[in-house]
Amino acid sequence: MKRRSLACTFFKILALSLFMISNLGLLLAEDGPRVKFQEEKWDFGKLKEGQVKTHVFVFDNTGDSPLLIKRVRTSCGCAAALISDKNVDPGKKGELKVTFNSRGYEGNIAKYVYVETNDQSQPVKQLQISATIEIPPQPRIDLDRYSVDSGLILEGEPIPAKALIKNRGERELSISFSHRDATYLYQGKPIVSELRIAAGKEAEVEIKIPPRPKIGLIREYILLKSNDTRRPNLSLYVSGYIVSKKQLKELFEKYEKIVRE
Repeated sequence: MKRRSLACTFFKILALSLFMISNLGLLLAEDGPRVKFQEEKWDFGKLKEGQVKTHVFVFDNTGDSPLLIKRVRTSCGCAAALISDKNVDPGKKGELKVTFNSRGYEGNIAKYVYVETNDQSQPVKQLQISATIEIPPQPRIDLDRYSVDSGLILEGEPIPAKALIKNRGERELSISFSHRDATYLYQGKPIVSELRIAAGKEAEVEIKIPPRPKIGLIREYILLKSNDTRRPNLSLYVSGYIVSKKQLKELFEKYEKIVRE
């Protein structure tokens, strides 16, 4: 019984000590600057892809000394944050203006803003912005590959390449090609100005780059411009290795047995 009484007394003292330490920490935390946001989350609701919206988060310094905003950062480049004043006196308010650009997003998204201050109780405050991005029907360009290896190319011959272009959208895709001297063909016919691909369809484009004078590794790129607002510019890289007739003959003689097997 005596042991139980001693144990009971010990736990009561321990509980009281922990309670006092907890309250002491709370009292100490109340000293100094204290940042308090009127709201920590904001939902922009439904937005059309590409819309830019702004919201102002208002905060108070509820402490007894100046509040210093050390740093403000965001979780992505789509959100920009601007603080009204980096130093806020006790009892005063401050504003954090957050601008969100919905371009390139779709569906439900959430992004974050991190505010670093000299408030010892919460040195980093996290704010959240969210939205539901709606995308209207539009064309969507996609390539089966973004680099083509044309292999060995005989000196004096054009550099060949093919690209399978897909329209994964709901509207017609319009594409133009840009390169200093390449030509483009679809179904054996030259593409004069632009190529049009119906929604859900695909087209294989044949690319011919004129012969290059140098021997060795070559690397070219074709710029594809389209009416896909999310990906208006895409690059297709074409590489290969140009060999002379002499080099090709030497290679054939060296590997003739393997080729004939």
